Formats: sequence, C-alpha cells, structure tokens
Amino acid sequence: MRLDCLHLKAKLDHFSAEREQIAADQRLLVRLLQFTMKRHLKACLWVLCFASTALSSLADTTSPKPTLASAFSGKSKTTAVSTALKANKTASELLPMVINTWNFTAANVLAWRILKQSKGGLRQTRNAVVEGCSKCEKLQCDRTVGYGGSPDELGETTLDAMVMDGATMEVGAVAGLRRIKDAIKVARHVLEHTQHTMLVGDAASAFANAMGFESESLVTPESKDMWLQWTAENCQPNFWKNVHPDPKVSCGPYKPRPTPLTRWKEDRARNEYEIGRKNHDTIGMIAIDVESNIHAGTSTNGARHKIPGRVGDSPIPGAGAYADNEVGAAVATGDGDVMMRFLPSLLAVEAMRAGKPPADAAEESLRRIIRHHKDFMGALIAVDRLGRYGAACYGLDEFPFMVSSPAGRDGPTRLETVKCIAGQDKVNIVSF
Repeated sequence: MRLDCLHLKAKLDHFSAEREQIAADQRLLVRLLQFTMKRHLKACLWVLCFASTALSSLADTTSPKPTLASAFSGKSKTTAVSTALKANKTASELLPMVINTWNFTAANVLAWRILKQSKGGLRQTRNAVVEGCSKCEKLQCDRTVGYGGSPDELGETTLDAMVMDGATMEVGAVAGLRRIKDAIKVARHVLEHTQHTMLVGDAASAFANAMGFESESLVTPESKDMWLQWTAENCQPNFWKNVHPDPKVSCGPYKPRPTPLTRWKEDRARNEYEIGRKNHDTIGMIAIDVESNIHAGTSTNGARHKIPGRVGDSPIPGAGAYADNEVGAAVATGDGDVMMRFLPSLLAVEAMRAGKPPADAAEESLRRIIRHHKDFMGALIAVDRLGRYGAACYGLDEFPFMVSSPAGRDGPTRLETVKCIAGQDKVNIVSF
C-alpha cells in the first residue's frame, strides 16, 4: 500500500503541468499522503480512492473539474458547462442542431432533415448547410437570396456565398458570381476542389462552368422592374458620395470631386438609404452534430442597387460567418459594408472562447460596431459547441431566426425572435 501511495504521488506530480486549476489540491493531497502514511493505513486507502476518482474526472476536459474543497463540501464548482445545461438539459439534448437567420423556415426544415439522415447528424453538417442555403436560393428568400433580386446599378443580379468547416478551418467562397444560380454549391466546390479560399466575378463563373454548373441569366421580370423603377426615379437611393453630378438627383455617370471630410452619418443621410431585410439580407446557417462538428454558411445577392463589383460581408470569413469546432460558430446579417469592417462573427466566436455565453458574445460583437456607427442595421447569431445559442440585433424592432434541435417543446423546428438594441440601451437577448 505504501508503494501504491507513492505511485499516486508521482501521478499527481505529472498532472500538475496540465491542470493549473487543481495545483493547490495536488499539494494538499501530497501533504495528506505524507501524513497518513505515517499515521494510518486505512486513511491512506480513503485518500487513494478519492484521488483516483479525481484523476478519472480529469480525463474528460469538457466536464466540470472537481476540487478538494467541493469534494469535502459536497458541492461542485460552477463552470460554463454546468450553467449552460440548466433545467436538466444536457449537451445530448441540445444537439444536433440547425440555426439560421430570419424566418426562412423551408431552408431550416430541409437542413434539419438532411442532418438527421445519420444518427446524431454525424458527417452531415456540410450537406445540411449547403442544401439548406441552396433551398433559400431556389425560393429567392425575401428576394435578397438567390437569383432575381437586388439588381445592381446595371440591372444585373450577382451572388455571394461561403461555406466554412469548423474542423479543418477551410473555407470555400464566391463573390460577385455572375450567371450561376447555385452560389453556395459553387462555394463548396471551391472548398473541396481547390486550395484557394475565394473566387470572384467572371473567373468564379468560369470555374463553376468547369465544375459542371450551367450558365443562365439571374435577371427575372421582377428584378428588371425593380431596376426600371429605380432608374425612373433618378437612381434614388444609391451608394455614391463626393461625386458630380449630384448623386441625389442624377444617375451619373459620376466623377470624383474634392470635398472636406465629413462624418459617415452625414454622408449616409444625404440620400436616406435605409438598409433593411427587404433590400439587403443574407441567409446565414450553422449546423452542429452530436460530436460538435460544425459547418457555417451564407448566401446572398447583396445590396439592392449596389455599385457593380461591390462585395459585402457574407462571403468574408469572420464577417458573414465563422466556425471553429473547439468553440462554436456565428453568422451575421445586415449592412455588410459596415459589418465587414469589424469581423463580427469572428469577434463573437473569440468572445465565446474567452468564456462568454453566446448571447453575451453576440451583444459584445455588435456593440463594437455601434461605438462607431449609430445608424446601421445588423444582427448576429452565436452558438457554442454544446448547442447553446444567443442572438443580438440593432437597427430593427426585433430579429427572427429559425432553430431546429431536440430541445424543442412542440417539435424540433421553431421560430424565435429577439428584441433589438434601442439606441444605447442595453440589448435584450434570447438565449438557451
């Protein structure tokens, strides 16, 4: 028994380099061992049993770690994991899951069905995200996703999309894709068949043709009518500033003019262009299986009446979406010209990495933007690797999003909403 106790001491010394949080406990155990070996063999057996239990729990790095203090008091230490699983919910009850921006129900339902094709969603997260977003492209969700919406100044619809693998950190993206309807599927081909991250414009379309995608016009009678009405109203509103002729009353063509620097808000107010879900939107989707494998994806046709060549936040890793199996994922929607400057999805994931719950991470990321831009519109969904999620928004009254998971009371798929930040008041958040 004396040899067993000495062997245990060696084990504890080995673990001290890996577990700083129990360093104090290890020292206490050593002192107890030294004391009991001199005094009482039965006590040594008791300490050996307790220490073996503690060492066994250390093997699971995702579980709350016991301490000597909690062992003697009968209370376990509070951790992010324990607070996450309130109301008798466990990670297995929250996963697998699909979550996406806006009330794009059909996209969520299809993604959930694909995810459930294998037990626990294993090896299906990429398929779920790609097919879910592709469904929105086909349905032309809100005329802001897919073909036939958001014509640029020339009347053409172009598409942006991205897929990110949280296990490998690989990304496939396309931007300014022309004449190809299946934007997110082309992005998947960039991820799976090239060593690049993003392809753009006509070259992206040529790549899609080489991969077997068909070229066809993305203009529809509806999108043509949008463009004709816009040009009939002197191209109002538009995205130009500091040019002549006056972009408030003319369609151009424009030439730059020198002007004193003005505040962003003053420039923005000159044409009262309102960024909102009906003229500037994205589907952002996250899928997680029971082993916390994560994929995130986006698809959009960008801002209505944008200057040709404009790319927003959706296909930019860390802006429109970001995924990391070690932490979780986030997706964003809104005024991409502003949001992409702050990489809000990356900020939210890194906030979760630092220990913040998803709702707080989403809020913190948005508030970074609000400090500089008080009149933008945007929303963010963040999900940790255990399936806890939260959302925050600004510039709207509320923000709807879809969730599918085993935790639903009335079935796996549900619509949820979050009240948005009002001015500088504290954000109202929804979390699970």
